[in-house]
Amino acid sequence: MTTDEQEALAALRRIPLLAGVPPARLAVERLGGLTNRNYKVSAPEGRYVLRIPGDKTGDYINRKVEAHNARAAAAADVNAEVLFFDESDGLMLCRFIEGCVTMTPALFLSRPGAPARAARVLHRMHRSGQAFEFRFELFNMIDDYLKHLAKLGAELPEGYHDVVGEAALVRKALESHPVALAPCHCDPLAENFLDDGERMWLVDWEYSGMNDPIWDLGDMSVEAGLDEARDREMMEAYCGGPVPRALQGRMVIYKAMCDLLWTLWGLIQHANKNPADDFWAYALRRFERCKSLMGSAEFGRHVEAVARDAR
Repeated sequence: MTTDEQEALAALRRIPLLAGVPPARLAVERLGGLTNRNYKVSAPEGRYVLRIPGDKTGDYINRKVEAHNARAAAAADVNAEVLFFDESDGLMLCRFIEGCVTMTPALFLSRPGAPARAARVLHRMHRSGQAFEFRFELFNMIDDYLKHLAKLGAELPEGYHDVVGEAALVRKALESHPVALAPCHCDPLAENFLDDGERMWLVDWEYSGMNDPIWDLGDMSVEAGLDEARDREMMEAYCGGPVPRALQGRMVIYKAMCDLLWTLWGLIQHANKNPADDFWAYALRRFERCKSLMGSAEFGRHVEAVARDAR
């Protein structure tokens, strides 16, 4: 028996639904994941996804909030059904969604209609009427991550604080025309979308909360590596037609701001010695992309459009 199988089977003994199933009747397959360890579990009664939380993730993820929001997203027919959740450490079992592929940036470029389907599942969540716990506040989260990194004695990329200072104008533009908050995923990595070719589902609600819904679109665009044409497809599908200038501007602003925030997330992974990736390089890539977009003339025009709330 492999180490992965041993870990998964030990975790399953904590879950009443599968605790009594003999190990010989369970098949375990390791799935992807940057911070957590995920397994596909095949049992006589059905197929499931087991999530074992990564080390130290409880330092910056509220598992009680995640449990509530994940179940609310399932009730909105956006997330997989949550069958078990231990709020003390984040161990979770969900129903496996059959007939889907796990998306990647490459698949977002190659599967026809993928940006539109992703936009529609986000729209379904945002308009679901569900109430999430936790309010995702971008600039407060930047402050909190910086404090956490200071406690870890972690190094920041040169000029990071300067860019945060420059983002004050962005914050002013966004706050001059606040929008109604909605239940948002807040971390729409390409790999968090599951696609059957007709519709998508969205999984992994660790960072979810009430937020400006356009954050999800800007962040998704960055994570999926969408180009201008696919950005337009995404936004038009979300809006159901032509996209107001201010809404387009908010989306572009959030493309830069998500990189500014997730740079810090990458630095936390690096400080915690997460072996899943070279997180120092990851953080630098995100920071350089943020600076490049914020330094462009296009970005300034979008900030002005949001500040004017031009339609």
